[in-house]
Amino acid sequence: MAGKNVESRGHASPAPAVTRAAAVLEVLAESATGRLTLSDLARELGIPKSSTSNLLQALEDAQLITRLGSDYALGVKLVELGAAYLSRRDEVREFYRFCEAAPVLSGETVRIAMLEGDNVIYLARHEGHPAVRLTSNIGDKMPVTLCAVGKALVAKLHDHDLEQIFPDDAPLPVMTSKSLRTGREIKDQIAQIRTQGYAFEDEESTLGVVSLAVAVPTRGAHGPSLGVSVTALKATFSDSQRDAMVRELMDLSKMLGNPMG
Repeated sequence: MAGKNVESRGHASPAPAVTRAAAVLEVLAESATGRLTLSDLARELGIPKSSTSNLLQALEDAQLITRLGSDYALGVKLVELGAAYLSRRDEVREFYRFCEAAPVLSGETVRIAMLEGDNVIYLARHEGHPAVRLTSNIGDKMPVTLCAVGKALVAKLHDHDLEQIFPDDAPLPVMTSKSLRTGREIKDQIAQIRTQGYAFEDEESTLGVVSLAVAVPTRGAHGPSLGVSVTALKATFSDSQRDAMVRELMDLSKMLGNPMG
């Protein structure tokens, strides 16, 4: 878990209390149940229970966490902060505007995601197809090799970076029987993604569900890497549907990458 090295990070930080507070939020976010006791948190953070208790009280006062009996969970203030962050991203506003007007994507489940290390984080989600709502939500993380948008984004990396990240025999996260298993498999797919211009996920994170994705052209050398994806039911997915979705995803990505163009 993220909190394991909090003490070493805290000593190197100009503001150790802030580093510890961030670690609390990260540990709670990664918890399987979303709830941890004081003892659990102290153990994960590697700091005394008395120090952890003071830290939790400060976070609770700020509504960044909440108490549920003897457990602690993330607080509602984080939702407000996250919403404020997203509302100020031009890409998110333009994403919703485009999806609402698009002939095909307006009726589908569409997402915009950002690359963060080995994962993508979903920043926004257009709800156009109720039957596919059991897939990832805003704020969720997903390993890049398990989703079309992750594949589309890592396909932009240089080959030597891909070799370091995905050695041929490196095991990959698995969620279904269709998930990719090795670094060699993801690199083989990347070659195809670069040729066809879009990524495809075939039931690799959710059985019965497929996804298409394209990367957004990067603005600036240090800008975040963004991608857009659309999800569909495998049972009704067709070549003509794929082609129509890819065309609109391409238009969406170009608009997000160059809104003035």
